[in-house]
Amino acid sequence: MSETVKLNYTVDGDDFLAAGTASSDVKRVLRQLGFGSDIIRKVSIAMYEGEINMVIHADGGSVEVEILDDRIKVILADRGPGIPDVEKAMSEGFSTAPEEIRDLGFGAGMGLPNMKKYTDEFYLETEVGVGTTVTMVVYAA
Repeated sequence: MSETVKLNYTVDGDDFLAAGTASSDVKRVLRQLGFGSDIIRKVSIAMYEGEINMVIHADGGSVEVEILDDRIKVILADRGPGIPDVEKAMSEGFSTAPEEIRDLGFGAGMGLPNMKKYTDEFYLETEVGVGTTVTMVVYAA
């Protein structure tokens, strides 16, 4: 593959059934392009966590994926409430998910930590009242 593959998705807010659609599609595309299972696993986990966060906290958002020979770049952007305390939000187990979301099995406070753990580069930009953008890169070479 010598050309860049670009994919764009919209994540619907409050739709847990559709959450994960983008990461599943990217997993399929990466398989078709011949990426290894370790790379596919990292990208899939990080993207899924981001999609779930957008559904729980931000009423949805957008996902851009750029696939190159040596890396996969994922940008998740939302117009949600923003993150008032990034350091706390990056702590394993910290969650602001409402109880009804936790009762569904989501909101365990591992979203952002897992996104960082499964990527080689992780950047988070957030502004309270404006939204959050997360850029993640997984190296494939």
